[in-house]
Amino acid sequence: MNRRLTAFLCLSLIPFLAVAAPDQPNILWITAEDMSPTLGCYGDDQADTPNIDALARQSVKYDRAFASAPVCSPSRACLITGCYAPSLGAHNMRSAFPIPGDMRGFPALLREAGYYASNNVKTDYNNANWREIIASSWDESSPTAHWRQRNNKDKPFFSIFNLMTSHQSRTMVWPRERFVEEVQSRLSPSEIHDPSQIKLPPYYVDTPVVRRTVARFYDCVTVMDQEVGAILKQLEEDGLAESTIVFFYSDHGSGMPRHKRALLDSGMRVPLLIRFPEKYRRLAPADPGETIDRLVSFVDFGPTVLNLAGIDIPKPMQGVPFLGERAGEPRSHVFGHRDRVDEASDMSRSVRGSRYLYIRNYMPHISYNQPTAWPDLGEIRREFYRLTKHGGMTDAQWHFAGPTRPVEELYDCANDPLNLTNLAGSRRHRKQLKDMRAVLEEHQASTRDVGFIPEAELWKRYRGKPAWSEARDDQAALKRMRAAAAKVGLPGETPHLKNLADSEPAIRYWAAVGLAAGSGLSPQAADRLASALEDTSPTVRIEAANALARHGSLDDALPTLISELQNDDLNVVLHAARTLQLLGAPAKAAAAEMKKVVVRTEKIRPPDTPPTVVQSGQQDLAMFVSFAARAFLAGIEEGK
Repeated sequence: MNRRLTAFLCLSLIPFLAVAAPDQPNILWITAEDMSPTLGCYGDDQADTPNIDALARQSVKYDRAFASAPVCSPSRACLITGCYAPSLGAHNMRSAFPIPGDMRGFPALLREAGYYASNNVKTDYNNANWREIIASSWDESSPTAHWRQRNNKDKPFFSIFNLMTSHQSRTMVWPRERFVEEVQSRLSPSEIHDPSQIKLPPYYVDTPVVRRTVARFYDCVTVMDQEVGAILKQLEEDGLAESTIVFFYSDHGSGMPRHKRALLDSGMRVPLLIRFPEKYRRLAPADPGETIDRLVSFVDFGPTVLNLAGIDIPKPMQGVPFLGERAGEPRSHVFGHRDRVDEASDMSRSVRGSRYLYIRNYMPHISYNQPTAWPDLGEIRREFYRLTKHGGMTDAQWHFAGPTRPVEELYDCANDPLNLTNLAGSRRHRKQLKDMRAVLEEHQASTRDVGFIPEAELWKRYRGKPAWSEARDDQAALKRMRAAAAKVGLPGETPHLKNLADSEPAIRYWAAVGLAAGSGLSPQAADRLASALEDTSPTVRIEAANALARHGSLDDALPTLISELQNDDLNVVLHAARTLQLLGAPAKAAAAEMKKVVVRTEKIRPPDTPPTVVQSGQQDLAMFVSFAARAFLAGIEEGK
């Protein structure tokens, strides 16, 4: 079971002694950003990846390796702790929620066992403790960090290299001129992919813009492959290849539309190659060049590295080691989550078995292709919006681009690897649907998934204390919240009307979401939502306003949404601003207050700060609020 990247440690609440193996292997992680298994060794004949393909011939290749989230920050929270991000309150993008102080990152245990640990260079651990994690985990974390910097060359090392070249910024967001100058210029003419020769997946419409962007993605992968080759060459030059276990993987699916941010296999399945030198061949699960189908997940990466190094795995870690002499039993399922990414609020959960993928969308009224300010700088995103307006898409294309999503999705990944045919409504697959739904529900309960508490309420409920510990005493309430959310998308208003009167703000919130997701409102529901505009919870007030606005009562909803833009809590402001952004031009009466929001947030985080720079929670949150506010104002000007 897969645990990739910088899995950091959930140190046990009970002190323990790290016991190192007498023969400690060096361990090297090479991580590519934003890349599905688009490699020659995984059968992609459009990929020009000779260095990684050569590595694959020397490695065990995992065919069923999966990220824990389809975006980087929550995935890194999982990797560094060996715990699921929704158990930590680290499920939303750039979360500033605290985690227990003894969760120092699993490399801290390696260091205590005698390892030199280096990280080049990305951290982005998605919690309030990230500075402490960096200090505990790494001897060096910088753009120049390298195993070569250790003073004692006999000291074993754990080194990570995070390669940004395949990141979404390069593949589709940067202006073409910058891409050509900084990426494509590193390729020979024969290595540059010809857009006219690109083969597109069936969920993409065939247009010049789409072809050009997909070709650009493959160019980035080729340059990334060169970087992998350079790192492996350095290992050879230092005489360390025969004492180093090498991992190569990516942090989630590619940054292309329908990949990153989606719980489909295109967003969650990653390449994973692990090379064992002869000295450590006994630890390998198969021979070099062989492919194995064991399910592995990011939550398993940290425990796996500790196990390879002969170090005891802290009990709080939720992952299971899939390598080493004390490897755990193979998983039957891996799990995924999608929550707020940048300014785009969302909530979906997934479970993937060896054959079937099940996704539960708790906000089915929101598109897979919902607007998001930063990725929307890419011309392919604008192309999808244009194509959506003009119609003529196939079912596979509309699934991503259309305005809504199915409540439940079930895919037979053996016969439908691209997840094109949703079997959730199939009579023949009722048992599979029921079984997968039950597996997911059990996982949510056992891991105390706090994603069912809306973000502003999560802060208020746990008073800024770690959700990991607070949720242990909150399991009865969490169960009721899950039950309320499970009603979203199902026929009927009655459960939502009942839940609007509940004492729990999160349950009232899910009631409003359920009414927003419905096809219309009865007079009774409209009256109840109007009363909810005076709810004690701003989160409930905003979602009630959203439900009313979506069903034709915008004039009743707007005063509440505009008022919440002035809230002291930026989590609340973000919720209101995003709601208005999606309502668009009909909500233009909010423009004056939105302009004030831009001024307010850009004082907190100056607009010239690159979005890739991680700052404090308030500063990152201010950036996302500004994204929503600016996008709303731009839409007003364009009449959208």
